[in-house]
Amino acid sequence: MLLSRLKTLTAAAVLAVTGLAGAHAADPLKAGFVYIGPTGDHGWTYSHDVGRKAVEAQSGGKVKTSFVENVPETADAERVFRDMAQKGHKVVFATSFGYMNQMVKVAKAFPNTVFMHATGYKTDKNLGVYDVRTYEGAYMLGVVAGKMSKGNKLGVVASIPIPEVIRNINAFTIGARSVNPAATTRVVWVNSWFDPGKEREAALALIAQGADVLMQNTDSPAVVQTAQEKGVLAFGWDSDMSKFGGKAQLAASILNWGVIYKKTLDDVQAGTWKSGDIWWGVKEGAVNIDNFGPAVSADLKKLAEQRRDEIKAGKLHPFTGPLKDQSGKVVLAAGKSYTDPELKRMNFYVEGVEGSIPK
Repeated sequence: MLLSRLKTLTAAAVLAVTGLAGAHAADPLKAGFVYIGPTGDHGWTYSHDVGRKAVEAQSGGKVKTSFVENVPETADAERVFRDMAQKGHKVVFATSFGYMNQMVKVAKAFPNTVFMHATGYKTDKNLGVYDVRTYEGAYMLGVVAGKMSKGNKLGVVASIPIPEVIRNINAFTIGARSVNPAATTRVVWVNSWFDPGKEREAALALIAQGADVLMQNTDSPAVVQTAQEKGVLAFGWDSDMSKFGGKAQLAASILNWGVIYKKTLDDVQAGTWKSGDIWWGVKEGAVNIDNFGPAVSADLKKLAEQRRDEIKAGKLHPFTGPLKDQSGKVVLAAGKSYTDPELKRMNFYVEGVEGSIPK
């Protein structure tokens, strides 16, 4: 009787443990996202949030996400990262360059949490970095800009002078000059990722200098709105901004962060995630040129898409020599292309960009 009872208790215990394990296995993976701007910026943060929603929707209940928006690149970011880790988020995504040192610090304090930092370069055992090759999108927009400009003067509203933004300005200029060697680019820096007022002022300054096609590396639709108001042309950046720019939008560089988020969360769930550097572009479906406006001819659209397909096939690299800096010095020999490490530390303007990089 005692033996039989022990067997029953043991079986019940096994069932209880199995039941607990089953319940635990069914728990969704919690992933947190920290945003520099508002989800309604219709640019950078908006594109990340589209990716967040997509990966949760595709997971079939296996992933549960949350986000905090408008987090400054200060000690406040560190507090948000810690809070997410403490609340059981197994993965925390930081979506702005200025979060880097704060995330490095918090990652050391939570070794069992996976941290992923967008556009950064510091890694650890549980800290990886990821980015989209935005310069490929900028190059494709440049091809359209070079063909569409009547005065050969292009303008860029730039955010913060880090290699990522300098690289995009250069790629835009290279793309433009590949179809219009007379094209030049002027740059106005606003020293902010999201400041619609400053972005508008910068756009007005560029238009006053004669720029008739504008690109931006900032997050609000202020540039395309200003372009429409003043009768010049512009582009959607990170997402389609045609509902703000109307006919002024020539095309948009669309980012798809969802492919990177899905890869990361799938790996974490499978137990195969490893720290590293994800840098995806046209080839992986992370960036595309789309949402062409009515001012773009069928032939120009075809040309831009042809360049996109060449990038996708590995036949075209925007940074391929011969390439000169703005002083006319050859910095890349014919037939050579910049490596990823070289691209990531770019700190000079190419030929055709006017002005100097702020120190």
